[in-house]
Amino acid sequence: MQKISRGGGWALFDVSQTRQIEVLAASQLPSNALMQRAGLAVARLALAVAPHARQVWVACGPGNNGGDGLEAALHLHRWGKAPWVTWLGQSERCPPDAAMALERLQQAGIRCQSGAPEQPDLCIDALLGIGAQPREPQGVLADHIRKVNASTATVVAVDVPSGLNADTGQGSALRVQAHHTLSLLTLKPGLFTAGGRDATGMVWLDTLGVPPEQLSVGAPVARLPAKPALLPRRHASHKGDFGDVAVVGGARGMTGAVLLAATAALHAGCGRVFAGLLDEAALAVDASQPEIMFRAIDALALEQMVSVFGCGGGTLPSSLISRILRSPAPIVIDADAINSIASDAAMQSLLVVRGQQHQCTVLTPHPLEAARLLGWTTQQVQSDRLTAASHLSQRYACTVVLKGSGSVICAPHETTVVNNTGNARLATAGSGDVLAGMVGAALAQGKSAFNATCTAVYRHGELADQWPTHEPLTAGALAHALSLW
Repeated sequence: MQKISRGGGWALFDVSQTRQIEVLAASQLPSNALMQRAGLAVARLALAVAPHARQVWVACGPGNNGGDGLEAALHLHRWGKAPWVTWLGQSERCPPDAAMALERLQQAGIRCQSGAPEQPDLCIDALLGIGAQPREPQGVLADHIRKVNASTATVVAVDVPSGLNADTGQGSALRVQAHHTLSLLTLKPGLFTAGGRDATGMVWLDTLGVPPEQLSVGAPVARLPAKPALLPRRHASHKGDFGDVAVVGGARGMTGAVLLAATAALHAGCGRVFAGLLDEAALAVDASQPEIMFRAIDALALEQMVSVFGCGGGTLPSSLISRILRSPAPIVIDADAINSIASDAAMQSLLVVRGQQHQCTVLTPHPLEAARLLGWTTQQVQSDRLTAASHLSQRYACTVVLKGSGSVICAPHETTVVNNTGNARLATAGSGDVLAGMVGAALAQGKSAFNATCTAVYRHGELADQWPTHEPLTAGALAHALSLW
């Protein structure tokens, strides 16, 4: 069993792939062996996270997820606990493996109770598994989920918290809120994006003793990020070795967005940072950061530097959008630049041409901006974030980071990354501008579009995770806290 922490680069498999692995593994083991292993793993984790629990409620559903719970209850009984077991199945409709687990439970003298205990110390959620449809729970099932969530007990979910879609991180509005989730055989993408991160708590993985070669059913649908390596700089180097970034945007009243992105690029280690403001009268120098060089946009050699485009842009001139999209240099398209392109078919065509010419482009939309580019609703984007990001990446042949809880990074011919750093403290004005500047700095230092984006997104979230709890996290403070990677 392994605790899933940041930087491990773990592979993520969807439900279809996991089912294939399960069938293959079960065919090479004695009958019911895989479920017995699952139950043992669940019981071990339950005791590890709540060793002194006196009242253990094992809430079992009608399917094989419930069978895993029945097996866990049997192990807890053997270890001296007195589990309170509820089971929502029917003997005549019970899957074969779950039926065998139920028979063993009964032979051990453990009786299934008709209702939940009053005050459990530990709840094992084995109600719904990865195959459950994301419809709203009803009846006794819904009542059990509510009682799990209302209790003060430590909650351990088997495979996924009940009500959560294992592929997308969405699901029913009523779902279990777990403190720990034990993912069996594989890690599933829905545990790490959309509502998954709120529902799962700490995620653990147990491959149930299945050899690694049996866990291969083709390429994973995604992976978690590996921690970016911190590469030392050569002593015999100069600012030209680390590239130039031009941050273009800052309409009237929105120059702060440009300053945040420029500050992030500067502190993330690029050689020189230029700021091109749409509101040229707003600022000529930032006395607190004289390293940022302000230039008229027309005077910037955008064809020779990385452009971070759209931060605080307001309504952008189509001539400027066209100029930047036609530039052969790498560009990061953020915020109002995304909105401008989404509303202009000609600009979208230029973006498609960039992709066809294999020019380096990174799109950094939040869900609403992604919806505008796709012609979808925000709800459609959020209902399957991996698919939405993939569609954007394929349509424009570029790297895309769909921001949000579990940001999704896609690029042609790359395995999708679901980022598992960061927290809700990043939900503050300007944090996206900081990320755009970080991506620009990584591109300027020679990273590929995909690697630059993965590095920046990981580091952006990691800084938030490491932020002192007693200090407010603002975008400006985040930008200044960056160090070279």
